[in-house]
Order: sequence, then structure tokens, then C-alpha cells
Amino acid sequence: MNWISNYVRPKINSLFSRREVPENLWKKCPECGTMLFHRELSDNLNVCSNCDHHMQFTPRERFTALFDGGIFTEVKVPEPVADPLHFRDQKRYPDRLKAAQKATGEHEAMLVAEGEIGRTPVVAAAQDFSFIGGSMSMYVGNAFIAGAERAVQMKRPYIVFSAAGGARMQEGILALMQMPRTTVAIQMLKEAGLPYIVVLTHPTTGGVTASYAMLGDIHIAEPNALIGFAGTRVIEQTIREQLPEGFQRAEYLLDHGMLDRVTHRKKLKEELVSLCRMLMGMEPPVAGDLPAPPAEPALAAPEAPAEEAAPTPKGEPKT
Repeated sequence: MNWISNYVRPKINSLFSRREVPENLWKKCPECGTMLFHRELSDNLNVCSNCDHHMQFTPRERFTALFDGGIFTEVKVPEPVADPLHFRDQKRYPDRLKAAQKATGEHEAMLVAEGEIGRTPVVAAAQDFSFIGGSMSMYVGNAFIAGAERAVQMKRPYIVFSAAGGARMQEGILALMQMPRTTVAIQMLKEAGLPYIVVLTHPTTGGVTASYAMLGDIHIAEPNALIGFAGTRVIEQTIREQLPEGFQRAEYLLDHGMLDRVTHRKKLKEELVSLCRMLMGMEPPVAGDLPAPPAEPALAAPEAPAEEAAPTPKGEPKT
């Protein structure tokens, strides 16, 4: 019995036992509830294949899909003073930063990079909503300005992907001061004659909307993105009126003249390339590379003519 209990029964149980499936293999669409396989979702740029809902896209994932070959170089950002107000609510501010860094794998809420999209050199910055709600901090202000200065230095267009819940409360007035700082950086781009393009993603609210997110030369939004300053409930309580359906959504803002375009994520790269090249006075983008012509077969070298034998004089035998 010991042999059966200790060896045979565990072996049978292992054959028929249910294997554990990793939790990150499937993701549920928050809009329609469809379960999506993680590889299929990644190949579709985090867009639901059932309802076309645009899910959150981290800056690193976005840049990998945006830049040619997924190759880009990060722009160095000056480090601000850590925890200038010694702010503490339920947790200490440095502890919140460490938790966000561990959860996202990123240093802060904005990533700045340079590279080529469609063979067009650009500088781009993107906010990470999963990092403390993409909140605007002193670091985010430094990152935005570092990207603008790099764009002026290299004479390249500056593209910003916004996604934020507003200014970071743990930094108080210092976070709010990033609004005028980023505005000055945008003016620097305008004086240099460089395009500043803003892509508003879901959600873009608060002080970010009230500053650099609405000061672009061209404003593009992803479908159904929430864009506004205050929340819908706060506005309704203030004006004591019910807001129209779809208020503060990208399509509503487009109809009312607040946006230039609402573009699907799959078509965004192509549109950005066309806009950047047009505004920079460059030639139209190359739609695709033609295949290399087939190699021609090497021509055979002509054979050398055989040497003719000297004529034999009459009367002499041939050798």
C-alpha cells in the first residue's frame, strides 16, 4: 500500500491535475468585457479586436510601436529635489514613488526619446497614466522642457502624448508651477519655427489640459478619449445642469472645434509622419521600399581564339 500511496497515486494525480495558468495571459476589455489573449492584444497595439476600445498604452510600448524598428534613444532629464514638501498622507511621498517605480518599471511619469518615425527625425515625450495617474510633477516639467530643448537643438518636430489626471498634489504649488514653465518651453519651439504636435490619449485632464496639452500647433486625439479640465460630476454640481451625452469625449470636442483630428491608433504613425514632413518643408513620405532588383547573371568571359598553326611549306612533311 505504501508503494501505491506514495508513488502511483501522486503520479496519476499529476497527470490529471489542472495546470496553473499565469494571470497575465488574458486581459479583459473594460468596455465590452471580451477576454483578449495578451499576444493578440499587443500585436493590435492594445486596441480591443471586438469593440475597438483603445486601452492604456505605456510610453515604452508606444515608442516601440512608433519609432522605426522600435529603436529610440532616451533623452536625459535633470533630477528635481526629492520630496520638497515632506508630504505625507496615508503614505510618505517617497514610499509612493518607490511603489509606482516598482509597479511600472519606470523612473517617473514621463518618458522622453528621440529617433525616426517613417525616416523623419523627431523628439517625442509620453506620459504614463499608470505612474501615479500620470500626474504632472517637477520631474514631468523637467522632462517636457528637456524634450523641447533637444528638439530646438536638433531642429526636429516635438510630439507629446498626454495622459494625466492633473498636477501631483504631493508637490503642491511646485507641481502647478510646471504649467507656466512648459508654456515658456512651447514658446521657445514656436520662436525656433518647429512644429509642436499634441496627441491626447485617455484620459487627459486637470492642469495638463490647462497647459501644454492644449497649446499645440495641431491637436490629435485617440477615439473616445476623455479630455477636459474638471470632472463631469463637478461641472454638473457647479452649473446645476445635466451635460450632454458624450461630453468631454474626443468626438464631441472635435465636433465643437477643440481638436483637429481624431485618429485611430493604427493610423497614427502614418499621420504624424505626414504632418511632420509637411510642417518641416520636407519631401512627402516614402510609402514603402521597392524590392531590390534581381541580381543579373555574370556574363561568361569570351573564349580566347585558338592559335592557328603556321602553314607548312610545300615539299616538307607535316610533323
